[in-house]
Amino acid sequence: MIRRITVLSNLRLSRLRYLAPLLLLAGCTMQDPPPPHPPAAWAADGRLVPPDTILRLPDGTGVPTRIWPARGQVRAVMLALHGFDDSREAWEFAAPTLAAQGITLYAPDLRGFGGMKDRGQWAGTDRMVADARDEALIIASRHPGVPLYLLGESMGGAVLTCLMARPDAPPVAGTILLAPAVWKLGVGPETVLRLLAATAPDWRLTGHELPVHVVAGDDMTAMRRLYFDPLTLHATRMQAVAGLAALMRQAADAAPRLRGPALVIYGGHDQLVPPSAMATLWRYLPTDVRRDYIPQGYHLLLRGRSRQATIADIAQWITDPNRPLPSGGDIAAAVWQALPPDGSDTPPPILAPLDNLPGK
Repeated sequence: MIRRITVLSNLRLSRLRYLAPLLLLAGCTMQDPPPPHPPAAWAADGRLVPPDTILRLPDGTGVPTRIWPARGQVRAVMLALHGFDDSREAWEFAAPTLAAQGITLYAPDLRGFGGMKDRGQWAGTDRMVADARDEALIIASRHPGVPLYLLGESMGGAVLTCLMARPDAPPVAGTILLAPAVWKLGVGPETVLRLLAATAPDWRLTGHELPVHVVAGDDMTAMRRLYFDPLTLHATRMQAVAGLAALMRQAADAAPRLRGPALVIYGGHDQLVPPSAMATLWRYLPTDVRRDYIPQGYHLLLRGRSRQATIADIAQWITDPNRPLPSGGDIAAAVWQALPPDGSDTPPPILAPLDNLPGK
């Protein structure tokens, strides 16, 4: 699963633009693979957690949503959008800590993911952005007078970037982007993906089509839970692959127009969003956007062993945005931005692929 996300969203595609079609065609399948079942020792990792509520959108669509209520004084409420092939469970390791600091978190499934009825399909950028706006307004109406924040990870960050660049962006107190998937793959890779999506939209990628390996997080407990969670997608339709590339490009175009206070967080060990892509995004974001760099962070910043540093930065930025970030991420970000680019668009070598989990 993790390996597939890299195939779909990193710039190594630009170096495989001529070979990719043959490799993709050779490895595609027309059927979803059976869901993985954990061994007895990890049975809890395969649990299906029911939603706490169903958010009803204006078009009648019901959105399964987890809610982690704030404990004690409610300081803020947050709409959290997950990443590609993930689900509403993306926040289960971080949300309790945020709740303990007075932040209520709403985590809906995005269309085409998690427990949505159109699971596996691609709704399109406009629809996903409109959903996020509607969900933000619904949550705001449930919590009048409470500051509303938006939190997006990877694909979810791209959706929020597009949303908060629009003239009709919802009135929010701030936007937090975790390793947002905001960059342009380039004309060659995007053309290949569009052609494949047009000719074979229902072909599935399972992550074994290209020789690309990544580590998305360094907390194996969290990685096992992600892998065995029944809501996690383990095969991706070609239509969704091309859709993700288009979303990332639209978000890159929208980034300079991002409205309102924002915090963008990036990890030093991110192997999904290339450093060059994040450096480009940081250059084009409005100057008042807060940059935060977590040297030990992986792509799934809230599922890694350094997540407490990320959580602390988020909580303080919400409650006291004028103070330096407790992780030292302000200084680290300034230093990282000042370093010359290494000229590489590809992730570093794999450390331990999720597909090699013991007991699988």
